[in-house]
Amino acid sequence: MKKLIAALATLLLLAGCSSSNPGNSDAGSQKLVVAATAIPHAEILKQVKPILAKEGVDLEIKVFADYVQPNVQVLEKSVDANYFQTKPYLDAFNRERGTNLVIVTGVHIEPFGAYSHKIKSIDQLPDGASVTIPNDPSNNSRALLLLAKHGLITLKDPTNELSTLKDITANPKQLKFRELEAAMLPRTLDEVDLALINTNYALAAGLNPTKDALLIEDKDSPYVNYLVARPDNKDDPRIQKLAKALTSPEIKAFIEQKYQGAVLPAF
Repeated sequence: MKKLIAALATLLLLAGCSSSNPGNSDAGSQKLVVAATAIPHAEILKQVKPILAKEGVDLEIKVFADYVQPNVQVLEKSVDANYFQTKPYLDAFNRERGTNLVIVTGVHIEPFGAYSHKIKSIDQLPDGASVTIPNDPSNNSRALLLLAKHGLITLKDPTNELSTLKDITANPKQLKFRELEAAMLPRTLDEVDLALINTNYALAAGLNPTKDALLIEDKDSPYVNYLVARPDNKDDPRIQKLAKALTSPEIKAFIEQKYQGAVLPAF
């Protein structure tokens, strides 16, 4: 009986030592769990995985199809960090939900574009055209700012990163806007005259931003995509190793070669 008790105690001790909580940086595990959208974020993270393995970090990538759950999962400590969003989106998320997720490092820029299956040039956009745009605050504004920059609408403040449809002061073509979840926008291309689509969803739908976009942000776009974490784990050595790897020469070269201008390094 004493031997059985001793054996059970040893097993319990080993189980305790091997347990791993993704949100607990002092758990002793070198696993790092990161939430991301599929393209290009998860693709870039896959390139980082062997770099981190050499640093003793086992990177696990969890892919999400939306822009809400990656932040929720970090807050709930189901994952350690995420990589999918811009600062305006993060600011709006934190403000609306009373949260305090923080930026770790900037990685890349995805020039936001306008696409159509019905016209070949933005000059062909008809009066009363139907236009779909993202319904989340930051990307909604981003779409409107792009349209305003090209003279299709006028905004009260063309520099306001939180502009809404209510801020349109002139709409000479009487464009008819419909706001939808960003992931759904590529599906609307056969139904509407113009769709404003985030590059990650455009790429996933087989669109080439540098060739297919009728309007697109230039290389000076301020909408950098960031690695994001919580205040309590942003300085975790595993996350700092990930930040360093994401901004390494190897990853810069991968982004440039893989995406040919559709995604641009921000470092």
